[in-house]
Amino acid sequence: MMQNLPWLFLVLPLAAAAVDWLLLARSPRAAAGVSIASALVTLALCIAYLCGMQTGAPAAYAWFPAQGFDLNLGLLMDALSMKMMLVVTGIGALVHIFSLGYMKGDPSNLSRYFAGLSIFMFSMSCIVLADSLVLTFIGWEMVGFSSYLLIGHWYHKDAAADAAKKAFITNRVGDFGFLIGILLTLGIFGSLHYADMAGHMKVAAGSPVLTAAMLCLFCGAVGKSAQFPLHVWLPDAMEGPTPVSALIHAATMVAAGVYMLVRLQVSMGLDAFTDTACCVIAGIGAITALLSALMAAQQDDIKRVLAYSTLSQLGYMIMAVGLLAGEAAMFHLYTHAWFKALLFLAAGAIIVRCHHEQYIWNMGGLRKKMPLTVLCFLSGTCALVAVPGFSGFFSKESILEAAWERSLPLFILGIIVAAFTTFYMVRLCLVAFCGKARTHEAEQAHEPGFTMLAPLFVLAILSIISGYGFVADQLVPYAEFHAESAEWSATLFAGLGALIVGGGLAWLIYGRPASLAAKSDPLGANRFSRVLRQRLYIDAFYDRVLVGGVQYWFSCLVSCVDDGIIRRLIGQGLGLLTAWAGHLLGRIQDGSLRGYTMMTALGVLILMLILIILF
Repeated sequence: MMQNLPWLFLVLPLAAAAVDWLLLARSPRAAAGVSIASALVTLALCIAYLCGMQTGAPAAYAWFPAQGFDLNLGLLMDALSMKMMLVVTGIGALVHIFSLGYMKGDPSNLSRYFAGLSIFMFSMSCIVLADSLVLTFIGWEMVGFSSYLLIGHWYHKDAAADAAKKAFITNRVGDFGFLIGILLTLGIFGSLHYADMAGHMKVAAGSPVLTAAMLCLFCGAVGKSAQFPLHVWLPDAMEGPTPVSALIHAATMVAAGVYMLVRLQVSMGLDAFTDTACCVIAGIGAITALLSALMAAQQDDIKRVLAYSTLSQLGYMIMAVGLLAGEAAMFHLYTHAWFKALLFLAAGAIIVRCHHEQYIWNMGGLRKKMPLTVLCFLSGTCALVAVPGFSGFFSKESILEAAWERSLPLFILGIIVAAFTTFYMVRLCLVAFCGKARTHEAEQAHEPGFTMLAPLFVLAILSIISGYGFVADQLVPYAEFHAESAEWSATLFAGLGALIVGGGLAWLIYGRPASLAAKSDPLGANRFSRVLRQRLYIDAFYDRVLVGGVQYWFSCLVSCVDDGIIRRLIGQGLGLLTAWAGHLLGRIQDGSLRGYTMMTALGVLILMLILIILF
């Protein structure tokens, strides 16, 4: 019985979602209590396992027995999965608690909201604890479904409904490639269970088939972790409630792609990742990091700035995976989870207290109105821009160090991205927190309640200490990880230079009194700025050329088939043919003797021709 205790990681959130949805639809407080209790119990269970509790290997359940291939559903309880579960359950529990204050007074169905959070927790637990690619794919699709529910929670808003559909459909593109990769993996390794892959590769290392399989599996990460060119859904996902944004961006949905790739590296071995596959993976990650940092530099929505920041940091992680530095990728995933959740939840508190205002140029002076919240936000910012002493400094240094050792162009690009990261975050803090309040809503802002501040304080502490060895060595989701202390090196000097250049440039442009009093960006008239504000026109290209063009030509094809073939040729054509045949046959019985004689002669003539031909 005790050995099946790990299945509670899946059963509890799924049961909470069912209870909230089916039994507590009209009792939002009770529904919130059930979901929060589920999140806290799974967090406690995860801590117990990490502290040494032993219950034995959980039982696996036969799902699809077949001759020569048995497909079982089981859980994998190794260091990688259990430490990742701490990130998922920890962030999830804090988001649940924060939601109590954030969603207070919201007219929407809160039971449905908390049910969606519980389904999300179930889905992520499937991905993290799965012992095979099959269970991973089940959780993969469930995460897509639950994110659709949560992003579109305020479905009465067209923007939210459109964003939910955009996220769902975009992920389907990547998931199609992921499914092909799973089938190729079955052919290459003869099994989909992670424990059975190492040493069982049936093709030569470097084989084109192996490269194709790895790139197809990477397609799943491109969709779920929002990498170029499927990155377009993540910034629009901001239309959901801010706690949902924290849950998606911090440690769950978008981190699933990075975790899946590292899991494959651990299970298959690094030899399975061919040179071509690694070049593509690292290149896509680097391109995503740079493009996202550029776009973030001229965004004016506080949540959208953080969204593009997430894209950029995910690009760092994917680049590290392509450099075969899985430990650096997971280290940054771990630290990023805490400080990005902090930034989003702090942004949510600011948005609520500014009467749901998200435009940073309508804020200003918040450091005096909300000092505790701003202090927490600044802690997350320092971690994100890699200020020495904060967690992000250690994890980002590990990625840059890997790039320095393996690829100088990627290292240079990583430094450029670091400079832009500092620029757009300092810009955001100066505009939103300094100077005087620009609007009445900002003037009336004040600190949120305890249920919103408490998670911020916890995350602020973790944003500072989680990069140090005494914490990271125990909790980073990677087997036998050891944090290395910072040393004076070219990587360190380059990172500090990027920090100084990016921050100094932002201060020169936005730290002046005229800029602090302005109600719009002083660079807004710049042509390059307009291009960045329009997201490099990538979204416009998709909307007008791909989506609009495909819809137009497909609608033309459907119209041709429906109107030309079905309605005119088949519908009206058969009707006219029947009428013409009836009219023709009706002439036979028109009562005319001459007509009857003529038809008889014609029949005799046809009969004679038939007899001549046959005989």
